Amino acid sequence: MSRLLVINPNTSTAVSALLQRHVQDELSPALKVHTVTARFGAPYIAGEASYAVAQHAVLDAWAAALARGERPDAVLIGCFGDPGLFALREAAGVPVGGLAEAAFAAAARHGRFAVVTGGERWRPMLERLALALGHASSLAGIHTVAPSGAELAADPARAQALLAEACHEAADRFGAQALILGGAGLAGLAAGIAPSLPVPLIDSVVAGARWAIEAGRSGPAPRAPGLEVAWQGVSWELEALSGRQPHP
Repeated sequence: MSRLLVINPNTSTAVSALLQRHVQDELSPALKVHTVTARFGAPYIAGEASYAVAQHAVLDAWAAALARGERPDAVLIGCFGDPGLFALREAAGVPVGGLAEAAFAAAARHGRFAVVTGGERWRPMLERLALALGHASSLAGIHTVAPSGAELAADPARAQALLAEACHEAADRFGAQALILGGAGLAGLAAGIAPSLPVPLIDSVVAGARWAIEAGRSGPAPRAPGLEVAWQGVSWELEALSGRQPHP
């Protein structure tokens, strides 16, 4: 694999820059990472409504990338919650992964795991995702802190102290064999917290990057039809993928 497309499902260019830097740092310089930002939606995915819009935004970002002539070998959804994962995986014809899926898999190798993340409304959403991905029995619990991921990312020093405390609480409360620090905006913070913990701490962005390495070794996914419907009112790029003629 030589080209990885990272899709940030929210509209924050700061989060996109964070993803670009941390994912590229984990990969060989020969593997070109290109991070794109959702063209519409919310600056931070904070609940069911913004998550639903983000799923559309992920498909739209993929279609727009193809329309620009990009031909990535794999796609990583840069959100700890993986909006649009199943839809894009059905349609893209290349390996598609997400931060949460990658982090769940990495943590489950150690045994039962707990998640630490920002935003209380993420708890049921992540529980549902863990069930859909086959990790319900491995998920020991989810510990959320009051600030959202966007608020945490805006003050890294405060965030690291708050999240370190939350990680210790989660390890004690859930008796987990591993912890996940979940959130694109929290990329890089796990490194400063992990040495003080009694169990491994997984950075969801690092896990996503390492998923991309494995995806490259496994080769391309079989192409399958997924957008062969008569879209109405979507972007011309997304409309073009349904087999209809794109607008000028």
